[in-house]
Amino acid sequence: MGLLRHFRLLLPLIPLIWGQALGAEDASRIESDDAFLDRMERAAFDYFWNEANPASGLIRDRTTPDSKCSIAAVGFGLSALNIGVDRGWIPRAAARQRALTTLRTFADGPQGAEADGVMGHRGWFYHFLEMGSARRAWKCELSSIDTALLLAGVLDAQEFFSRREPEERAIRDLAQKLVDRVDWGWMTNGKDTFTMGWHPEKGFLESRWVGYNEAMILYLIALGASEDSGASKAEAPIRWEAWTSGYKWRQHHGFEFVEFAPLFGHQYSQCWVDFRGIVDAVMRPRGIDYFENSRRATLAQRAYCIANPGGFPNYGPLEWGLSACDGPKGYAARGAPPAENDDGTLAPTAVGGSIPFAPEVCIPTLRHWERTYGKRLWGRYGFRDGFNRKEDWWATDTLGIDQGAILIMAENHRTGSVWRRMKSNRVIRRGLERAGFRPL
Repeated sequence: MGLLRHFRLLLPLIPLIWGQALGAEDASRIESDDAFLDRMERAAFDYFWNEANPASGLIRDRTTPDSKCSIAAVGFGLSALNIGVDRGWIPRAAARQRALTTLRTFADGPQGAEADGVMGHRGWFYHFLEMGSARRAWKCELSSIDTALLLAGVLDAQEFFSRREPEERAIRDLAQKLVDRVDWGWMTNGKDTFTMGWHPEKGFLESRWVGYNEAMILYLIALGASEDSGASKAEAPIRWEAWTSGYKWRQHHGFEFVEFAPLFGHQYSQCWVDFRGIVDAVMRPRGIDYFENSRRATLAQRAYCIANPGGFPNYGPLEWGLSACDGPKGYAARGAPPAENDDGTLAPTAVGGSIPFAPEVCIPTLRHWERTYGKRLWGRYGFRDGFNRKEDWWATDTLGIDQGAILIMAENHRTGSVWRRMKSNRVIRRGLERAGFRPL
């Protein structure tokens, strides 16, 4: 019995001892894909738990001490809480309190047309907020897409916290309040598509959300949020057909798909919405759903990097992944195909956020990067924002929206938990129905 007892005490140390004996690189080779994904997810979750202001629930845009809050990161962070509970990383009570605090901050924060001292206007929120005061930062825009990403996390919280406890009822009520008070029609500025934002100093932005990109979630929530197909508080309702009118169907590297070069445009909406097996009027004649469309885009981008028209020193089967990220000359939305701002900078979130679409190529690439580049690319919260081998440039920051896509999409690949919850949400269900989605 004594020998058995001592053996049991040593069991938890065996992986550590074995890893030290083999060396870090060899140890990573014998780690299962599931163990790697669990470790990567936990690191990404820690970003949202540690980089938040616990008094307000606001989450930093990036890991710099003076970072502002990104409201999109807050949306990802609300879903991260749910994953953390499911995985046993935090108690449900702790997640419930953080979610309640976050929703109260956004529900109770001042709204108005003033340029300063407010969080938002007409139910929409500013892209960036001060971490301390939760007020508009940097004279930034009232952002339609970032508000939608925030609300996607809000709706996920509404579904997850479904128990009878008063705090969970309060979360559900606050979530509904946040969605109901958005003046969807106002952000159309009199047309049938959404403008990208508004400044109190200059008015509406001229750019509009038309054509395939990350704003699919914006239209789905708006369509599902009101009883009159999104026409609430406005004469001009939004139309799904106006949004899809800008689609560009192309063939690249043997794959046909609706193109959007940076991979984040394929990923963000699908963090919350499972498009497998359902199609709208645009995709039905093509015989594929949006999930398959994004799988093709992911594989086409990898094929582009293998072809390597820019002659970068590292591009290849395990060195690909273009999306919005920092780079040697600053932040840019990089993508391909077609090539867009491709300067040799690769973004781990481009690959991590596509795991459900093409796990057979995404997971080996992520494991190769950690094994090959180690601490130059992997930090406290997992993968940093980007790297450029040609310029020997390595990002020092980790970004919330990066880790959100990695965490949620890895979890959807493994369990589908976020997708399942959101299938039950009446706003998402109604939005899909009004957009014309039907079984393939």
